[in-house]
Amino acid sequence: MNQALITQSVYGTTPEGEQVDLYTLKNENGMQVDIITFGGIITALKVPNRDQQFENVVLGYKTLEPYLTNPTFLGAIIGRYGNRIANGKFSLQGEEFTLATNNGPNCLHGGNKGFDKVIWKAEPIKQHDNIALKLSYVSKDMEEGFPGNLNVTVVYTLTFDNALMVSYEATTDKTTLVNLTQHSYFNLSANLSKPITDQTVMINADAYLPVDKDAIPIGTITPVTDTPFDFTTPKRVGEEIDAEHEQIKKGSGYDHCWVLNHQNDGVHLVASVFDPSSGRFMEVFTDEPGIQFYTANFLDKPYAPRVALCLETQHYPDSPNKEAFPSTVLNPGDIYKSHTTFKFSTK
Repeated sequence: MNQALITQSVYGTTPEGEQVDLYTLKNENGMQVDIITFGGIITALKVPNRDQQFENVVLGYKTLEPYLTNPTFLGAIIGRYGNRIANGKFSLQGEEFTLATNNGPNCLHGGNKGFDKVIWKAEPIKQHDNIALKLSYVSKDMEEGFPGNLNVTVVYTLTFDNALMVSYEATTDKTTLVNLTQHSYFNLSANLSKPITDQTVMINADAYLPVDKDAIPIGTITPVTDTPFDFTTPKRVGEEIDAEHEQIKKGSGYDHCWVLNHQNDGVHLVASVFDPSSGRFMEVFTDEPGIQFYTANFLDKPYAPRVALCLETQHYPDSPNKEAFPSTVLNPGDIYKSHTTFKFSTK
């Protein structure tokens, strides 16, 4: 039996001269995750297929340089606010705040320099059968337009039973917004040029959030029944990805937030993906109220559209401007906590 290991090496240097480290976590079974301190990015994730061959199942780059721009946020920690805020504006306690508009008229994934483009402090941790990497970052008051000094930790834990757990915590000294997520692009076939349309997805959600032309939720919570958005029972991704449906056309496929069932049940199973060619099966567990299912419709070189899918656990897009949506406000004295697990097996 292999031994669980964490190794560290130098990955590169930013244009500002800051060193970026690579941490490799490997469990006793041979499952491996590579994480860099720039953006807390998962650059590779090697899991076994049904023949016990370990292959990488996430999109990534081979060197630091493409990650410096990383327009599609491959593998990164996303913050302060995952997903979109309409017109880059929100109000808190009667004060209006203005953010960068980096996605048409909207602020996307924290702005021009979100958590995906900062250096995180790393601390390896060994806990019994599990190994973990704790990443910390202090986001200064008014960084990217968000109020409050925000202390953030993200712990990646690789378990003995082939799960990757992602635990987020944050505290603030001023009322602010927080909505963190992980933006890995998965292709369970490990053939990263092969479309994911034959993979089967289940999303434990009876409703989703329709969007306007700028991908902002219009505010209604719409049942998935009799729509291409019904993944309550496992369905091939390609089955209705090009359906004659107004919402499919707006996203050029799937790029929407699903309203998860059992939101008050703590961490529970919310989604799964199965690749029939490799036998790989991924289950997603979270305590978040929503999940953004994105079929990589706008991927650019070196990858092609739809060669991966994202399952970003999160609060709903544009929550600060939609009173009916679950709140993303964090007050001083409170602790933001969020937990997501990606569990791998074969069948």
